[in-house]
Amino acid sequence: MTKRVLVTGGNRGIGKAISDRFRNHGYDVITPSRTEMNLASVKSICDYVERNKAFPVDILINNAAENQINYLRDLSIAEWQRVITVNLTAPFMLIHLMAPHMVNRRWGRIVNVSSCYSLVSRAGRASYSASKAGLNSLTRSAALEFAAFNIMVNAVCPGFVETDLTKKNNNPEQIADLCKQIPIGRLGTPDEVADWVFILGSEQNSYTTGQVIIVDGGFMAQ
Repeated sequence: MTKRVLVTGGNRGIGKAISDRFRNHGYDVITPSRTEMNLASVKSICDYVERNKAFPVDILINNAAENQINYLRDLSIAEWQRVITVNLTAPFMLIHLMAPHMVNRRWGRIVNVSSCYSLVSRAGRASYSASKAGLNSLTRSAALEFAAFNIMVNAVCPGFVETDLTKKNNNPEQIADLCKQIPIGRLGTPDEVADWVFILGSEQNSYTTGQVIIVDGGFMAQ
């Protein structure tokens, strides 16, 4: 039976590379749009899962995220709550709502796309870093709870990747400076992140769970 994969934020950047990778290997891939499932709304997430409960998911890839740059002194409660909801509460809700099917089938794979900023940070990234650090902890806890049901839960932490979000948050001079900080000397590509997500999220993975894999060209080794 063809396994069904749900990828949030699966229509561009890293998410598209992940979606394409699974499709190219014969999986049934679902990439809900923001209209179909608004990750900033718990109600929208619950409604989406309820509408699609006849088509349960075997592999969940929590990829979508928001990264609003704001210094703490300027960061509003509403902005903080939105980033935490999209980046942390939404993955929790999707795991909570979709894992029961995996438990019943005694097979499932969950991969959370985190960030190197879950382990280090920069000024203005408080909400993003906090949400991604929480996502790492959620990954470990879920891995322990679901291991007995052959459900593997892992996270992938990209470093600096050539995406629209990177270009939005960094001008060309800043991107050039980032490349100087990376031992490999360049930004990563979405496909290089998708490689690891596919390995962890497919049948290739039969024993790795509870791990946070860093894909950063050596940045965090310094």
